Amino acid sequence: MVTINVALLLGVIAILLLRRPVAARKRGDTLMVMIILLVIGVLIAPTALGEAITNGMSQLANNISQWAS
Repeated sequence: MVTINVALLLGVIAILLLRRPVAARKRGDTLMVMIILLVIGVLIAPTALGEAITNGMSQLANNISQWAS
């Protein structure tokens, strides 16, 4: 049985859409890419990878805020 990781599939679709020339892009295409990337984020967030990314970004934000103050 073959299983498909939906987040990976949406990532491949987003990369293919973003590789198209910028001048030929329409608002609908840009909106579709943004929606796909948002769905990828929602799918990855509850996984261990998503939690690791969230923890890493929060540590980075804390370090930057401590450095700036």
